[in-house]
Parts: sequence; structure tokens; C-alpha cells
Amino acid sequence: MTDTIDRPAGTTRTVPAARPAAPIAAPRTGFTDRRGAEHPFGDSDAETQVRSDDRSHVFHSWSAQAHIDPLPIAAGQGSTFWDYQGNAYLDFSSQLVNLNLGHQHPDLVRGIQEQAGRLATIQPSMANDVRGELARLIARVAPGTLDRVFFTNGGADANEYAVRMARRVTGRRKVLSMYRSYHGGTATAISLTGDPRRWANEPGDSSVAHFFGPYLYRSAFHSTTPEEETQRALEHLENVIVLEGAATVAAIIIETVVGTNGVLVPPPGYLAGVRELCDRYGIVYIADEVMVGFGRFGEWFAVDAFDVVPDLITFAKGVNSGYVPLGGVVISDRIADFFDEVPFQGGLTYSGHPLACAAGVATFEVFERDGILERVRDLGSRVVEPEITAWLDRHPSLGEVRGRGLFWALELVRDRETREPLVPFNAAGPDAAPMGAVAAACKAAGVWPFTHFNRVHIAPPLIIDEAELRRGLAAIDGALSVADRYAR
Repeated sequence: MTDTIDRPAGTTRTVPAARPAAPIAAPRTGFTDRRGAEHPFGDSDAETQVRSDDRSHVFHSWSAQAHIDPLPIAAGQGSTFWDYQGNAYLDFSSQLVNLNLGHQHPDLVRGIQEQAGRLATIQPSMANDVRGELARLIARVAPGTLDRVFFTNGGADANEYAVRMARRVTGRRKVLSMYRSYHGGTATAISLTGDPRRWANEPGDSSVAHFFGPYLYRSAFHSTTPEEETQRALEHLENVIVLEGAATVAAIIIETVVGTNGVLVPPPGYLAGVRELCDRYGIVYIADEVMVGFGRFGEWFAVDAFDVVPDLITFAKGVNSGYVPLGGVVISDRIADFFDEVPFQGGLTYSGHPLACAAGVATFEVFERDGILERVRDLGSRVVEPEITAWLDRHPSLGEVRGRGLFWALELVRDRETREPLVPFNAAGPDAAPMGAVAAACKAAGVWPFTHFNRVHIAPPLIIDEAELRRGLAAIDGALSVADRYAR
């Protein structure tokens, strides 16, 4: 039996009828390698070969190569992955907060396989059914008049091209971004980034300036309420716009919810205020939703939770869980119309790759069939929020919890009164040891955590079941006892 999903006449594509979302049976005793050979867990020869190839030939990102020892991974399924010894880890980071539908989701795998059997690739200047279908599905859930999609290979180049569009449309050059932000590792994207990964890559794009976004727990504006933080952060942003020269500012780019740098949920009215400032000064508002788009926050796009419509939205990660690299820019009619007669000077060989788009179309089908957005909101409000809020009463190292959906941060401190972080900003080596010990305790309990600076982030796959979610939270609860040893 089959059903169809919202497609115009002549483009009907059948998909499996609704069925339970349970993943394929997880590996328990072994794994299959890329040649189809079966191996039991504990196969030291296979693990030795992986380690040798990696250490001899793979150059890793953001790392001093002699100081890392990457864990070889043999298999993954659902919310869990296994090393070659058979140790199972509950993936509480969704890898890099991109594996929204988990490891080896059968619908995504099947979509890629079927597309590869029919048309594995085609250049972006030609029309392709799955590319067009995915663009239509994205436009359908995007807010306002954001109705066109420019596909890229990931989030960094999505932000690069969004900035390029804004600069071309406005005739201006300057772009403003937050200090607490990450926008990617390419030339302009790393300049937009506010966190320390920018430093070693400077000088970069000289037309980027940074500002302080809202962060009530560590307010740069000495605010004591969300309302004060909104007002003062917006006053600060307007001052930056004026002092940088409003007529020179092409765009403001903001992670709708700041991701790696803190899971900072904007206070009420802040994003609406950014929208108003952009309108007043003729600035393009770019919402970076690379991390929080496609369900992480319980919405298709997190801006929907704040009732604001940007001019451009950048996305990647959750659009197809990273099964094949894919990102893009969702474009408002106003900006798209500008390029009706003016050529857009940009493109990528693999833009809108059919295999990536097939996984994206399958993602929409899974979201709609299995009620992913609803279950994310339910699990976040009913399970995660009350559980981690209760930890404040028994863990002196826990300064604040914040988030929504399946995206949360635990801010760890040495002193609740002074809010001194558990480890210093950008700590490394011995200074970072307390956070290393917390992470190690999570892993020892079978949970792979996401840690950054003095925070533990909670970002499991959106398909995680409630029992797994509670087990992962219990492991983190136990690991916080390690942090408590450093608290005063």
C-alpha cells in the first residue's frame, strides 16, 4: 500500500504507507564492513587498520594532529553508535547536532539508494525532480514570502552566499554578527564567527563587525530581567549600527538560537526588535538556522517560535541529517526578485546534489508521518525541562539550565554566587580538565556528550525514544557529581 504527499499533478511520487518508525534491529554482536564482510565486535585487526589509516593519512579539523586519538566507530543505529570493541554510546550530541533522524534511518537510506539507482548526480544548471521537490517542501514550511531556495553543500557556504546576496542587493559591504556565534570555517563565515576559532584565521573579511547579543545569565548590560536584557541589547545593537555607519551595513546575521556558544535562547521581543532595526536602516536580516532548523527547537525553523520573518534563512545539518552534504539559503521574494534581471554570481558543482536532496525529501516524509515536531516539543517540555531543572537543587556546580525542544545547555560553575565558570573561557590543557572529567564520566556511562567551554549541551537525535532519553539524562545527572567536586 502507498500514499502520496502534497505534490502537483504529473509529479506524483509514491512513498511507503505509514508504518512504525522503529529503526532496523541494532547490531549487538558485530558489524558489516564496506565490502560486506561480517566482523564480531572485538576484532582487533579491523580496529588496528582503522587507527593506522586515520593516524597516518587523515588530517583532522580544529586539532593539533599529534594530540588527538579519534575513536574508531564501527556501526550506528537509531540513537546509538558502537566502537570496534562493541561499546555502545547513546549519541547525546547527534554527532555535531546534525543527526536529527539518527543513525541509519531506513527511510533516508532507502531514499538515497533508490535515487542512486536512477540518477546519481546531475549538474545544478539542469532541473531535477528531487531537487525541485525539496525546494518546494522547504518553501512550504518557511515563513513569510521566503519561497526560493539556493542549495549549497553545507552551512558555511550557505552563510557565505547569503552574505553575498545581501551585499549585492543593498550595494553595501559591512556585515554585523554576534561575538558568541559560529557561522562556519570558510573565509567570510569564519570572520562572521565570534568565538575563538576566528582568531587564528585573522585577518579575514575586513567588512565584518561584532556586537554583544542577549545573554541574561552573563549580561554584558548588567540586566536583571529578560525585558531589560532585550531593551539594552537592542540599544547596544543600534549604537553599533550607527557607529559603524548605517549606510554601510548590508546585513545582520544571527543564529536564531545561539548553538555551540551556549544554546542562548533570545529573550522575548529581541528578534522582533532586530527585524525592526533592519527595516529602519535598510539592512538585510539573515537568520542562521544551520543548527536549529528542521526540528531541533520543535519547529521547522526556530524563527517561527519568535514570530519573526527574516529576509534570508540559512540551513544545513537537519535538512537531511547529514547523510549526504547539503545546505542552502531560503530567499524572500524581495531579494529573489532583484536577481530576475541581475545575474547571481555564485554557484557550486554539487549544489542540490540529487542524493542529498533525496534524503531531504525523505526527511520531510518522516517528519510528517511520525509527528517529529510534536514529539520534540513533548519530550522537551515533559521530560527534559523538568528533569534538568530539578538538578539545580542537588548540583552546586549547575548555574543555569536553558533551552527548548531537544536543545538544552547546562552551564557549570565553580561558584553560584559569583557565577565563575567551571573552566575559564577557551580553556585548554590542564585548565580544561574538570570538563574533560565530566565528559569522561558521561562516556563511561555509555553516553556521548556535547561539551563546549564550561557547558554540557543536550542534543540527542529527534527520534530518540523516551526510555533512551531518560537513560541519557540519568547518565549526565551522575556525571555532574564530578563537576560538584570543584564547586565552592
